[in-house]
Amino acid sequence: MNPVRRQRLLIVLGALTGVALAAGLLLYAISDNINLFYTPQKVVNGEAPVGQRMRVGGLVTAGSVRRDQESLKVQFDLTDGIGTFTVYYQGILPDLFREGQGIVANGTLTSRESFEATEVLAKHDETYMPPEVQEALERAGHPGAATTEEAKAGSNHY
Repeated sequence: MNPVRRQRLLIVLGALTGVALAAGLLLYAISDNINLFYTPQKVVNGEAPVGQRMRVGGLVTAGSVRRDQESLKVQFDLTDGIGTFTVYYQGILPDLFREGQGIVANGTLTSRESFEATEVLAKHDETYMPPEVQEALERAGHPGAATTEEAKAGSNHY
């Protein structure tokens, strides 16, 4: 093979190797930051991977909020009308957090019955519910989904 062609071939192969390596590292970095959304029904049914970072959403079960008197630890049950599991969180909950309200929590699933949250997000006004939570409640046939739809319809007037 001609020395000039050989040198060009090595340069092209080196460039392709570098691009492939960069793409592989990028995909690896992105995979660590992907948070998939799961409903309580999917978590309880075992469809959500244990030990994986994810987002879960549903309604806070009435009477389930338990606060530690000596720290910022709180636990509450999250449901979509079919599945229910306990969320553990340490920190200050949003001002709009309350029982019967739709929330989304980011964190790690530790078992089918428990979720360690690093962040809890609550709706920002009386008519808003996160779209993922709304769809999950509608699919589960939960009565909370109908009241949210009615509130949306009533708030669209000027």
